[in-house]
Amino acid sequence: MNARIILEKKQLDITLDRLCFELIERLGDFKNIALIGMQPRGIFLSRRIKEKLIHILGKQPFDYGELDISFYRDDFRRGNEQIVPSELKIDFNIQDKRIVLIDDVLYTGRSIRSALDALTDFGRPAKVELLVLVDRKYSRDLPIQPNYVGIKVDTRTNDKVKVDWKENGKKDAVHIVTND
Repeated sequence: MNARIILEKKQLDITLDRLCFELIERLGDFKNIALIGMQPRGIFLSRRIKEKLIHILGKQPFDYGELDISFYRDDFRRGNEQIVPSELKIDFNIQDKRIVLIDDVLYTGRSIRSALDALTDFGRPAKVELLVLVDRKYSRDLPIQPNYVGIKVDTRTNDKVKVDWKENGKKDAVHIVTND
């Protein structure tokens, strides 16, 4: 297995800053906005985005939540492993809000579809947008595209994109792992 770094800490920080400024530019005053990180891996990115936005804006003018999609996945009953859901943290009404879903890597689009299904249990948002750190461009199973993208990469089917965060005990970095 070979791993190649495509974003290291400094580049990752710059990318996160750019994503925050894109959000500010497009969302304006953040009125009626909610940022929702997707469990399990999207929460590290969403928490960083939330912290940076609060630092830039000087306050938190938006709702923030974390969504577990474990029981909405289309491969939910395929394996023999017991599913252990993550903690769900949405303590606000999403009805008629503009939602920004946040995940680390967009690959096939199936996790995003699951998140959209899960969101409907909380109400009907006015609009849903997608922010991802890494867009694996040529690998969709579903017609899902991000509104905000940190980096786009071309990968082979057997490659993996791995995002490491200091919050889970590793150095901030994004890798492409190949099985060559």
